[in-house]
Amino acid sequence: MCLAVPAQVLEIEGAIGRVSLSGVTREISMMLLPEAKVGDFVLVHAGFAMQLVSEKEAEETEALLAEMNGAPRTVGDLPGTVSAMEAGGRL
Repeated sequence: MCLAVPAQVLEIEGAIGRVSLSGVTREISMMLLPEAKVGDFVLVHAGFAMQLVSEKEAEETEALLAEMNGAPRTVGDLPGTVSAMEAGGRL
């Protein structure tokens, strides 16, 4: 299984970017996403920025990853998302 995780771009120097990934700073390749700018949120897979995502998508993904790691359910608490109760328990 492959998993891309959201990160915020902190700086870019040439084809290398520094991102914050769940509070951890990493260097990644920006070669596949040259249009990304500092402050953008990107999906990172295998050390490469693969796709731009919104801040909301990044927050939702981070909340889901936290839930998979045993955190209490928080995705429904994010603005603009549907809670499990509203979805009839289908989430």
